[in-house]
Amino acid sequence: MSSSYGENLKLTIFGQSHSPAIGVTIEGIPAGERIDFEELAAFLRRRAPGQNAWSTARKEADAPEFLSGLVGNTTCGTPLTAVIRNSDTRSKDYSNLTVTPRPGHADYTASVKYFGAQDYAGGGHFSGRLTAPLCVAGGICLQLLKHEGITVISRIASIGGIADEGELTATTAEKDFPTVDTARGERMRAAIAQARAEGDSLGGVVECAVLGLPAGLGDPMFDGMENRIAALVFGIPAVKGLEFGAGFAAAALRGSENNDAFAVKDGRIVTVTNRCGGILGGITTGMPLTFRAAFKPTPSIARPQQSVNLRTGEEETLRIVGRHDPCIVPRAVPVVEAAAAIAVYDALLARRKEVR
Repeated sequence: MSSSYGENLKLTIFGQSHSPAIGVTIEGIPAGERIDFEELAAFLRRRAPGQNAWSTARKEADAPEFLSGLVGNTTCGTPLTAVIRNSDTRSKDYSNLTVTPRPGHADYTASVKYFGAQDYAGGGHFSGRLTAPLCVAGGICLQLLKHEGITVISRIASIGGIADEGELTATTAEKDFPTVDTARGERMRAAIAQARAEGDSLGGVVECAVLGLPAGLGDPMFDGMENRIAALVFGIPAVKGLEFGAGFAAAALRGSENNDAFAVKDGRIVTVTNRCGGILGGITTGMPLTFRAAFKPTPSIARPQQSVNLRTGEEETLRIVGRHDPCIVPRAVPVVEAAAAIAVYDALLARRKEVR
């Protein structure tokens, strides 16, 4: 099933943007793990809609209701299922999309794939709304990784061509706008406000780092750490690009410039630089695992756009109404963290099977 992931930690995301509820089922969490519900709620609030000027006006509490897998706040070893009730839906805003797909959105391909039977309201199963249950799973994995001394941090690297300044060395979770440089963040906010005023939208890049990883996680070829993370990150709507370490910039370097020299520090093997992003041959080196995900601009914009009426086969002008993010990047920051945490925890469980 395309909405499922994992080898050792298996999760399935279900629901649609305007269905009664959305949710996730997670299998493979060991029994006896304690979940801090307040910490999880704080993490989910970072993604929740309707909190500021740069997000959609749709308001949802995003409070997960756990149906199984827990006894009190402790995992019991059975599949953990959580649902999030949808309440602030306005499906009538999407009535014209039944036959006229939004440019840049999955409306058209969904109609072809599912023979017109798909749920079009709010984007259905293709909506960014489905990142809420992904964050439930990721928020739990973040806590489990913390027990192992592993942390995941991230930031907005750029929005609309405006780049953040400084290195990502600590969490930005407590910031209202998650950039390292506050002044650059203010410029990004202004750019989002301008795009919204002009009936348009912006895209950007989220940078993520996983700290405290041991060497040896992942596998060569198809189950490498890049593969595991990519499968989840590309499951986030609007992601169009992904690079690890130096990424595409490495293509312009010589081997003597790109290679990370090995050294010994405090009795452990490290690399002097980290252009490989903490991964060699699909396996973690023990250095910080770093990657960046590129997000396209939100397709749902207020400007008139050219589309096609799927019923008549004729071109027509589409005018979109409803509530949409002028830039989804700020709310995507915790979602990227969630994706990384799930992939890393799955690889950690796999490694435990191998160690003798």
